[in-house]
Amino acid sequence: MYKLSALYLAFAASFTTAAQTCSSGSISKPTLFNGRITSLKATQVNDFDLGGGTSVSFCNVSLTYTHPGEGDNINVQVWLPTKLGWNSRFQGVGGGGWTTGLTPSSMGAAVNAGYAAGGTDGGHNGSLPTDTWALLSPGNVNLYLLQDFASVALNDMTVLGKQVTENFYGKKIKKSYWNGCSTGGRQGLMLAQRYPDAYDGILAQSPAINWNPFTMGQFWPYQAMRDVGYVPSPCELNALRNASIEACDELDGLKDGVIGAPGLCKFNPFSVVGKRYTCDGGADGKSGRISRAGATVAMKFWQGARSATGAFEWFGYAHDSAVDSTANTTCSSNGKCVGVPFAIAEDWIRLFVQKDANFDPTKMSQAEFDTVYHKAIQEYDSIIGTSDPDLSRFKAGGGKMITWHGMADPTIMFNGTVDYFQRVLRLDPHARDFYRFFMAPGVAHCGGGAGAAPTNPLEQLVSWVETGHAPDTIPANHTVEETEWKRYLCQYPKISVYKGGNPARADSYKCE
Repeated sequence: MYKLSALYLAFAASFTTAAQTCSSGSISKPTLFNGRITSLKATQVNDFDLGGGTSVSFCNVSLTYTHPGEGDNINVQVWLPTKLGWNSRFQGVGGGGWTTGLTPSSMGAAVNAGYAAGGTDGGHNGSLPTDTWALLSPGNVNLYLLQDFASVALNDMTVLGKQVTENFYGKKIKKSYWNGCSTGGRQGLMLAQRYPDAYDGILAQSPAINWNPFTMGQFWPYQAMRDVGYVPSPCELNALRNASIEACDELDGLKDGVIGAPGLCKFNPFSVVGKRYTCDGGADGKSGRISRAGATVAMKFWQGARSATGAFEWFGYAHDSAVDSTANTTCSSNGKCVGVPFAIAEDWIRLFVQKDANFDPTKMSQAEFDTVYHKAIQEYDSIIGTSDPDLSRFKAGGGKMITWHGMADPTIMFNGTVDYFQRVLRLDPHARDFYRFFMAPGVAHCGGGAGAAPTNPLEQLVSWVETGHAPDTIPANHTVEETEWKRYLCQYPKISVYKGGNPARADSYKCE
């Protein structure tokens, strides 16, 4: 197998120091065809704490700009490594949820690896309620800020960030990479689809693509509970999840608490109706018997959003997904439970689709849900859908892209990513020459869960872009009872099958 460490040792020898001092006056103001720069400030940051005893030092070049006539003010930061030196690469860093970017931990990690890192706030503060920026007035969405969040600000940041980087170091960027998960994963695919020359390599992890049906799908667990007229306790939901794992765990050859072959899992939740469950504690719905209504709700979660006539609307969650975020329920001391809708989906319906801050999605009927579902697609697919399978321009420019997705993701349905990749392949049967997709059994949203998550997929991407070594598998690991288990994630549609031997060793599995 190719030794990636040798590649990185070679790059380490060519780190570059700054040609400019970190001061506002020494850095030339960049230009943006569709924007006007209103401020530039450079600040030296020393020993920025990344945790775990690691710190980085960098020059933070902060820019503010506007698109004339749109009334927006967007902030971009470019973090330029000073103490460690620059590896001649630029990394665009993605966001999460409604946050477009500027995540300090992700920016700092990029700097620690030698990258010049760029991020943008997309014109709004992602830590504030969505109500603060979504609407101009009742019935009128702030479309400019939505466009900034969806796509425009991503390319702007890239154009500005590259100029600042090259000015600061006095040399050309060798290669540029995008790195993001969730919203950041969607952003990566949006860049490949709409701005195909922005990056040489894109790491789009657990991407929030197919935005409109997927976001409605996030609201579906609440809608399903409302339609059934029953809200199960978290304990009952967890008992149903555990029963499905028990039934389907060994379909990949190994009993390890992970459903590694979900396509083969035919678990019927009604088969465990009446089975007793008990969770730690006493009240709040933490003991009882699995109910028929609870089994019905679980089946709807796994099946996914369906219309009033039973038509497919979106994919469901995997049996082993811990859906306590999108299917959040809370119970009082008397055992009465209520559902809590997923905030991003609730905001999307309320503010963007219905354009009414006072609209209450929790009171929608099935028919109203269907109407909102179609309305979202009709109005916003071209803005934020991120579902275009035509990657021909990205391919023509020599770009390379890797996507991986946790199969137990409780936030973004992994089958939506499978569906997108299948559509890419139908349009271009040779798409694996530039785009590879890997599935991570048992892994939750962007990591965590009972399965093995990728150890350093960006390293695999860099190797592919700069040496032509396309990854057939991606190294992954997780900890089981204080022991590190190593696996390889398989290229879709292959799955990892246990072949015998020590289950903690990667060579005990085969992709087939």
